[in-house]
Amino acid sequence: MLNTNSEGLREEIMQVIRAFDCADEDFTHYFSCSGNKFFNSVEYNGTFYDFEEEFKAENDLVFKRLAKRSCKLAFYKVISQAKNISLPWGALTGIRPTKLAYTEIASGGDYEKLLEKLCVTAENRQLVKRVIEAQKGLYTKGGQDVFVSLPFCPTKCDYCSFITAPIEKTRCYVEKYLESLIKEIASIKPIIKNLRSVYIGGGTPFALENDKLTPIYAAINGFYDGKAEYTVEAGRPDVFTEEKLKTAKDYGVTRICVNPQSFNDQTLKAIGRKHTAAQTLKAYEAAKNFGFDINLDLIAGLADETPEDFEKSLSTAISLNPANVTVHTLSLKSGAKLKENVSRLEGRGISEMIAISREMLTAAGYEPYYLYRQKYQAGGFENVGWTKRGKACVYNIDVMEEISDNVAVGANAISKRYFGDEDRIERYATPKDIPTYIAKTDKTIADRLDLFK
Repeated sequence: MLNTNSEGLREEIMQVIRAFDCADEDFTHYFSCSGNKFFNSVEYNGTFYDFEEEFKAENDLVFKRLAKRSCKLAFYKVISQAKNISLPWGALTGIRPTKLAYTEIASGGDYEKLLEKLCVTAENRQLVKRVIEAQKGLYTKGGQDVFVSLPFCPTKCDYCSFITAPIEKTRCYVEKYLESLIKEIASIKPIIKNLRSVYIGGGTPFALENDKLTPIYAAINGFYDGKAEYTVEAGRPDVFTEEKLKTAKDYGVTRICVNPQSFNDQTLKAIGRKHTAAQTLKAYEAAKNFGFDINLDLIAGLADETPEDFEKSLSTAISLNPANVTVHTLSLKSGAKLKENVSRLEGRGISEMIAISREMLTAAGYEPYYLYRQKYQAGGFENVGWTKRGKACVYNIDVMEEISDNVAVGANAISKRYFGDEDRIERYATPKDIPTYIAKTDKTIADRLDLFK
């Protein structure tokens, strides 16, 4: 239990406490500010810890940001010392480490020194530096990206917390959902002025039949300029067909995501997947034959996998020579079946898996080009996208760095308008529930047009 005299800072502090898995323990905190100094006093397990820190803030917004950072760092140091545990990202709890780095650069600061102050490991400080280097020439503010949500899957994986449900349980909504979606897509044409990318995601878009996908592509071609990056997160290999790939190619799709998560058949069965590693290889070759850039996703920490199991999957992925390999760390959120079956997050073997991925992908000629973190991520690690030179996915950079408008359509889609002059984002979220989304299509269209007017 946390007792603090500054309720406005409670949630920020709790993020650090939860990261150490000690939310049920007692803490007393007193925060104050005098002149240009912050003061934090923390009582934990009968011991008092006092911290003072000088700061410089030119406005209230910066003051609040620095106050939060001061409190989080104080609690991190207290718990880390008491438990003799260090976290890979230190007191940094945000999901976008590189965004913090860019903010520090813009203010004339040294982001590497800031990350060191926040107790981020040397390896992760170097990772951030490599990502920023890889984004040079692609990190461009003020563009537009379009996201199209198709929340349908063949089955629901044990680790999944998305709104998706098995297609056989949601098929009754498909026709009306597509009607609403196509209406939404048509409505955004006046908004699109500087298109950088289009991304059809899910769910598993290829879970739909080809004749259901075709009208979506046709609607997108109402604003697609033929030059922007165009990605379909096709998803699981057991729903790939030559016909679906050919249609995607005919409508201008440039990139396909194949999501094996593991090349270990035992693991795939354990997490609720209905495909095999052999099917993944077959789907990959089929997509390659159409000339797509291909993204592959793997997850570190699935089921009872060992670092050796993970290394075998990674070796297989690298041997295929995809444009991108994204290495996710298992994240257990509310709504995921797997979370219901574990009492706490375990990081066993995760550290070694992450180290293996960085070493092997670097040796294979890949560079990290985007990264983000999630709540409840095993071992406190992160997700990293790795790219071959010249093959980075623009959509991933824009979304993770929040440097462009994201015009998002479909259920549970979050549109973001980027105000470059103020470097801020305004959001609009559509209903998560599919029937509610269908019923509120007209309101959704009106609200989004109002956001981007």
